[in-house]
Amino acid sequence: MAGGCFSPREPIPYKRMVSDTPRTSNLHQPSPRQQQILRLIRQFMAHHGRPPTRADLAQALRLRNRQGIEQHLRALERKGYLALEPGVARGIRLLPHDPPAGIEPALLPLYGRVAAGVPTLALSNLEERIAIDPALFRPRADFLLRAHGQSMRDAGIAHRDILAVHRTPQAANGQIVVARLGDEATVKYYRRQGALLRLEPANPEFAALEIDLRREDCQIEGVVVGIVRTQLPHRGEEFV
Repeated sequence: MAGGCFSPREPIPYKRMVSDTPRTSNLHQPSPRQQQILRLIRQFMAHHGRPPTRADLAQALRLRNRQGIEQHLRALERKGYLALEPGVARGIRLLPHDPPAGIEPALLPLYGRVAAGVPTLALSNLEERIAIDPALFRPRADFLLRAHGQSMRDAGIAHRDILAVHRTPQAANGQIVVARLGDEATVKYYRRQGALLRLEPANPEFAALEIDLRREDCQIEGVVVGIVRTQLPHRGEEFV
């Protein structure tokens, strides 16, 4: 697959579907409020790429007293769901852990390089399934796609980034889409005027694709709604 995508969100950390951590007893399961705090921490990290402060959590829960937040964080640390670094405002680190009893993790399929003549979502393109909450994205993500190439480099996309995609056959101008042209799939900015469709890269070294829909077929397989990155660039390092 050629291309990459722009992400309206900060990179989102993820864990794989396999965990070596044994399930704990009910005494070690988080309370409903603690589960809410865990969700807020994950959502904050999804949006900002860093852990929240106690004040961030208190504001999200509309609480004036931060002491209650601290007590829940300490309880989650004792139960093995997170680690707290003393004296650091954002010193909250989530630990790999099985989900609470009765709650199964959502598994999104990750598709790799799209072979010519093979549908994007074909089982032969499936790399693995990743445990990540589809509701972290707006709209919800239906599948993940690994980006290849540099055609969307200037939109901040690294080679082999994982794109979260909402499956839909429709798109609005300016959105970034997964489009199929004949046997090839690509990720580009979507621009349409009447029957003329233009798929634009975010790299001046690549030319835009212009399609006359009266004579050529182009299928929109989804809209990119986010990015999952397993490694961040260092300061001064470019996305390549």
